[in-house]
Amino acid sequence: MSTLLKVQNVYLSYTSGGNQVKVLQGINLDVNSSESISVMGESGSGKTSLIMLISGLERVSSGSIIFQDRDITKLSEDELAELRRKHIGIVFQSYYLIPNYSALENVCLTLEINKEKNIETKAKEILDRFGLKERFNNLPSQLSGGEQQRVAIARSLVVKPSLILADEPTGNLDSENSKMISDMLINYVREENSSLVLVTHDDNLASRAQRKIKIKDGKVI
Repeated sequence: MSTLLKVQNVYLSYTSGGNQVKVLQGINLDVNSSESISVMGESGSGKTSLIMLISGLERVSSGSIIFQDRDITKLSEDELAELRRKHIGIVFQSYYLIPNYSALENVCLTLEINKEKNIETKAKEILDRFGLKERFNNLPSQLSGGEQQRVAIARSLVVKPSLILADEPTGNLDSENSKMISDMLINYVREENSSLVLVTHDDNLASRAQRKIKIKDGKVI
């Protein structure tokens, strides 16, 4: 099994009010191809910061992050944006759907940005896969929270990324919708042989990953 992602001795700190705040302190993590990993820890332990660094949405203070044999800490903002568009799917706790776009248009937008072909067909296929065949033309305001999250996940996964980063994807949902989203996400990862790094407070969801790690005070324990 090949290694898709290597987080090597990563530190993250920033200055606030004249004081240095240490967020991550020497994180090391390997993620193999087709492997799912859950990341747990208390609020403020650095879980979300780890996701932001792996995605290139934040910059490390020191250390390296190797994704597909490229050190993303050395990439430009444009190179990072291209990497996210084509290879990394990100699912947040908030949905970030465009409010005046239908479910279908929200998913199509990702494909349009990537200059894909057969855009509408691909968007409809993944929305159908996530149980939204009857919701193609609905605006986000016309969808339930669970449906909005499914659209957001479909939008992130429609390009079939090799790495999926999910930050509390069920955090805003009730137990029934949480289970539905969890099933869909885990099943997708298995069927498409994607890798998953999943941040969650939900023990049930975390236990469905192949491997669990815990972060405390900015360190893997």
